[in-house]
Amino acid sequence: MPLVGFEPIWILSAGSVSLIYQYWIHTETIKILPAPIEFIFNTPSHHRVHHSRDVKYLDKNYAGILIIWDRMFGTFILEKEHPEYGLVTNINTYNPLMIAFAEWGKVLQDIWKAPGIINKMKYVADYCH
Repeated sequence: MPLVGFEPIWILSAGSVSLIYQYWIHTETIKILPAPIEFIFNTPSHHRVHHSRDVKYLDKNYAGILIIWDRMFGTFILEKEHPEYGLVTNINTYNPLMIAFAEWGKVLQDIWKAPGIINKMKYVADYCH
């Protein structure tokens, strides 16, 4: 973003606002908010879906603040039933470095095993998507 002219202070400020907003959506106390809020903003209901390991909820509701982006890009789904939280495949560790980087290791293994440079590039493209 700085390469296209954004000042670093604005980037840090926007990231801070996003993180502060996301603090309150990590609750099970709030079930559903009024429809206009649920339509525009990321809410606890939408965010519970994001943390789900249920197949129907995978790769959905990425929003930080505005859920309208997920609606626009086809990654939105309503919470129909309470999700089961967690990873699809448990990594069986409490090591914070392993938790942070285990998925990257799996992606690198997939890239390494892929036959030919074109397939390797497809893995990279899919991961970056």
